Amino acid sequence: MLNLSKEGLILLLHNNYGIIIVAVLAIGITSLLWKAWGSSNPTDHEDGIPGRLGLPFIGESFSFFLAAYTTKGAYDFVRKRRKRYGKWFKTRILGKTHVYVPSVEGAKTILANDFVHFNKSYVKSMADATGAMSVFSVPHKIHTRIRRLLSDPFSMSSLSKFVGKFDKMLCERLDKLEKSGKSFKVIDFSLKITFDAILSMLMSVTEDPLLAQIEKDCTDVSNSMLSIPLMIPGMRYYKGMKGREKLNETFGGMIARRKSGEEYFDDFLQSMVERDSFPEDEKLSDQEIIDNLITLILAGQTTTASAMMWCVKFLSENKKVLDRLREEQLSIDRKKPDGALLTMEDLNDMSYGFKVVKETLRMANVLVWLPRVANDDCIIDGVKVKKGWMVNVDATCIHYDPDVYKDPTEFNPSRFDDIQKPYSFLPFGAGPRTCLGINMAKVAMLVFVHRMTRGYKWSLDDPDSCLEKKEHIPRLRSGCPITLMALNKGK
Repeated sequence: MLNLSKEGLILLLHNNYGIIIVAVLAIGITSLLWKAWGSSNPTDHEDGIPGRLGLPFIGESFSFFLAAYTTKGAYDFVRKRRKRYGKWFKTRILGKTHVYVPSVEGAKTILANDFVHFNKSYVKSMADATGAMSVFSVPHKIHTRIRRLLSDPFSMSSLSKFVGKFDKMLCERLDKLEKSGKSFKVIDFSLKITFDAILSMLMSVTEDPLLAQIEKDCTDVSNSMLSIPLMIPGMRYYKGMKGREKLNETFGGMIARRKSGEEYFDDFLQSMVERDSFPEDEKLSDQEIIDNLITLILAGQTTTASAMMWCVKFLSENKKVLDRLREEQLSIDRKKPDGALLTMEDLNDMSYGFKVVKETLRMANVLVWLPRVANDDCIIDGVKVKKGWMVNVDATCIHYDPDVYKDPTEFNPSRFDDIQKPYSFLPFGAGPRTCLGINMAKVAMLVFVHRMTRGYKWSLDDPDSCLEKKEHIPRLRSGCPITLMALNKGK
């Protein structure tokens, strides 16, 4: 029997407070409802889609959220049900019927008809994290205006400036780490550098303590994105909503100071503030600016940072790919003066590097599925779906479908020598809601790939493939720790 001191027991309870609350609620509520409603049918095939809807409203909500508390990750919820029911299945989460769509044709039907037959929708915790006026959540007419006004940071002229700034930041930090000789976690490094780069670009925040405070609050919000939406102190959702309140206050203050002329910076936020006198359809309200700053930070940081981590993991395990990639990057470097920073033209020469990035994104699946809601009864790849149902385009299933990608578990960038079937590659979505930051993510990844392979060798210090618990974007539990060793600097 486990023998714990009083202090040890208190520490155990404190560290697992959220899990204990969820477990108690799950057992208590499920027990009461089960007695009230009686047993529900284990499967429901009335509409031709197998699955288990479970108890009214509750459905399989607790199983869905608790899957994220395992080292197999939230997608294990989908994996288990697909094994039980087949590729197509349905479930009920927080009162909504969800259908997981596993085919390229299904993805095309849904994503090509965004705003017409389907709208984007998230579980409550994700919607609350990004905000009601986020480009992720608003209706079509508002989405079109916001998306157009948010496009400037992702224009080619802005990205060309970003390349040099990000490259300089990356060179300095990698050099410092290599000289220290210490092991570091790639996920921690990539989260920090992508966060700092995004904050610098969007609102010129580069110094502590403000940078550190915004980072802490954004981390709390990010951590709440796949949590049970209960405002109970100590739980992730509670911390996330409190962090969001602080971000509202911080960003609101920055907007006010810029409007009054107290502060001025040549950046994205300034360009939004200077539109204050424009017609309504040519500007954003203060809350629209705040919600979309939070959205751009969260979406840009966590996805890109996770992809960088997975890229290091995959390259570490595939020496032939790494050697070929390194030779391409060294050949680009030989053409440049010593110490010269990368340019957009250099990135355009990284054909194999770009395939490595694409293969990383295919296998890593930083967005495991793409949620939509059906606006009307419809047929998706021969399957009948009812109005109001959630239809989740299962990007993970498509990316690992052997009928779509030969030997899908093999890390093989050369598969992208061939043109891929439309709607078969979905790390950034597709259709009218394709991710705004698609080009920025590619740029950041290519710069990272270049500096890592051109300048360094590394050892993977922990090969553990288990996933971090409670993360809405898959990350390694180990953080992918590595130790850098400089290559010969000669050309």
